[in-house]
Amino acid sequence: MVSPALVLPHEPDERWHLARQMGVTDAVIHPIEIGDGRTQWTYDDLQGLSNWLSDVGLNFSVLEGSVPISDRIRLGREGRDEDIEAFKRFLRNCGEIGIPVVCYDWMAGVRWARTAAHVEARGGSYVTEFDISQTQGGPDTLPDATHEDLWEGLEYFLQEVVPVAEEAGVKLGLHPDDPPRASLRDIPRIVTSVENYDRVLDIYDSEYNGITFCQGNFAAMDADIPETVERFGDRINFIHFRDIEGDADSFVETWHDDGPTDMLAAMRAYERHVGDDVPMRPDHVPTMAGEDNSNPGYHTNGRLFAIGYMRGLREQTRVDG
Repeated sequence: MVSPALVLPHEPDERWHLARQMGVTDAVIHPIEIGDGRTQWTYDDLQGLSNWLSDVGLNFSVLEGSVPISDRIRLGREGRDEDIEAFKRFLRNCGEIGIPVVCYDWMAGVRWARTAAHVEARGGSYVTEFDISQTQGGPDTLPDATHEDLWEGLEYFLQEVVPVAEEAGVKLGLHPDDPPRASLRDIPRIVTSVENYDRVLDIYDSEYNGITFCQGNFAAMDADIPETVERFGDRINFIHFRDIEGDADSFVETWHDDGPTDMLAAMRAYERHVGDDVPMRPDHVPTMAGEDNSNPGYHTNGRLFAIGYMRGLREQTRVDG
């Protein structure tokens, strides 16, 4: 079963109160996406934030996007052992504080990529777009990186950190490469297919070595969403609920109720096959009237619309039995 969650800023503002007013109690802290820019957290930072959230009735359910994983770790370069030790300390801190899920990615060099942010959608709202033809040029930042480097780096990392995650009680959720292409600007990518996720999960067989099921990325992989949810089941530790029109080479985000994926069938699969109270947050929402589109995909009105839609889908699945 799933638990609706929202990305919230690391300091209280009206979005904290809006979440509680909608009945959302699971907070996902992702400072980069909410416009903060923070990249590191100390123990005191995390403890203070956890206390603050608890005071207003919110659970610190997921830490996402600002976790200490370097490209030295991802590519198996000199210095990775030192960086992995820092990540282990971070996991232990999360465990002591009671943060149950950490979402991370394995994109080296070029990270999350979009090529347009003012694409008109329903009623003049704005959505984001990716088009591979618009990504040519730019610096060759990792000329010697290979797919084999990334696989070796991930295998080494998981063998080192999953036992620590188990001890700390912190589940890991690996986010797909976004977009899930074999390369982007000649930099290789490996978290790009259902079959590659099978390989990731086989590296270390533990519920603590799990998936962030970013639904839009799996749609871009041309995966059948309900079948893939059933396939991975309780290895799904965190969910990004969104949809796209297109494929990994060219797509636009859609309104949650206006894309090609059968969202009710997807919700039925989540309710039946994932573990208990898995956090699910809306992702990459449209920018609506009155919003300035300064943080595309993460303004408030679209996220509140999506929470209502998710709750309605979830209630329908429970009526259906």
